[in-house]
Amino acid sequence: MLTLVHCLTKLKAPNYSFGTRHELSASNLSPGPRYLVLSNITRVGRDGTPAFSLQGRPKDPRIFQAPAPGHYSPEKSTKSIFRSSPAFSLSGKPKESTNGLVPGPASYQLPEVIGGKTVVTSAAPMYSLCGRSKTGGFADDLRKTPGPAAYNVVDSSLYKEKPPQFSMAARTFVPGDITKKPGPGAHCPERVTSTRAKAPSFSFGLRHSEYIAPLIVDGTE
Repeated sequence: MLTLVHCLTKLKAPNYSFGTRHELSASNLSPGPRYLVLSNITRVGRDGTPAFSLQGRPKDPRIFQAPAPGHYSPEKSTKSIFRSSPAFSLSGKPKESTNGLVPGPASYQLPEVIGGKTVVTSAAPMYSLCGRSKTGGFADDLRKTPGPAAYNVVDSSLYKEKPPQFSMAARTFVPGDITKKPGPGAHCPERVTSTRAKAPSFSFGLRHSEYIAPLIVDGTE
């Protein structure tokens, strides 16, 4: 007997059931490596040598036997030729099929017509009793309210004109030449020779080898 436990005013989610495990197909069952390979089977096929076997003698074919005149019953052909009254016979009770089972009248449940979950008629307002509230009731302790120190001071720039704001930046320098300049002690006026005559100066040269060949020009030394 089917029972309806779902409310008609609510949405119903889909229901799924677990199916049965399917058996393996017999076509997938192979004999495996244990089958016997005949001795007349070669790598190119069956051996071509003729082979003979003994069999039993076949039976003689029976001649067709036509029915005799006594095999017919003409008296039973009256129902096929002449009109006859209907005849009925008693048979066994057939088995009940599972596909013919339909739910009875008691399996259905009509929607509610009284209360706040009606489907067809309009329902009157309904009230229920709830627990006592701890806040806002007559037993509420007003001494537990927050004091002035529990609130933050509101910024005046939210409801008045906002004053200008400045921030501290890094120290800046005037751009200039940062290369190092020579001082008065770095100059040597006594060594200047571009504005006056310079005395001759000599320097030591390289020592020549005694075994060097002399320069010969036009066949003479």
